[in-house]
Amino acid sequence: MPEVIFNGPEGRLEGRYHHGPTDNAPLALILHPDPNRGGTMNNKVAYNLYHLFVRRGFSVLRFNFRGVGRSQGSYDQGQGELSDAASALDWMQTINPNASACWIAGFSFGAWIGMQLLMRRPEINGFISIAPPASQHDFSFLAPCPSSGLIIHGDRDTLVPEAAVAKLAAKLASQKNIAVDYSVIEGANHFFAEHMEILTGRIDAYLDQALADDLSPAAAG
Repeated sequence: MPEVIFNGPEGRLEGRYHHGPTDNAPLALILHPDPNRGGTMNNKVAYNLYHLFVRRGFSVLRFNFRGVGRSQGSYDQGQGELSDAASALDWMQTINPNASACWIAGFSFGAWIGMQLLMRRPEINGFISIAPPASQHDFSFLAPCPSSGLIIHGDRDTLVPEAAVAKLAAKLASQKNIAVDYSVIEGANHFFAEHMEILTGRIDAYLDQALADDLSPAAAG
């Protein structure tokens, strides 16, 4: 899990990077929760997402948004952080020119940034969106959502009501040519404090199916 420093729009960005075992290993970019509320790349959800993709043979990067840890710059209400995420993806693609696929996974604020990046980068094949702040930020830019993915939320989330996320998921799932799975974890709060094993299990099960579908003859042909 080597430390890396790469150039962002406002200076250096700090990250942790794992290089996949094959030349064409798929990519996964992990985005952490709100820096204004103490979010960093070492958040437990972001950390577990990182290792989940590492175990699957991906090249994986998690990094600190501007102004967090050793990353330069200052908080920019999401606009600058979206540029940071784009720079992080650029950096990964530069050292993985033969990557077979690209996934993005974000938690809370990071899910909001990740879904915006999804709209801008057609090479992203799939997404994992954990506790997206649908009651706090506008997600209407997902019109239409360009890729299939998974949305997970806790039914005891007091920061983002589950109903708001269910509405977002239903809207996306109604679109043609993509599949958006929505999974609710009973008893989980916004931070999944006592439900981390269930959370990672749900994501693993989803990726088992999604990646198998990608490799199927129907998908290839």
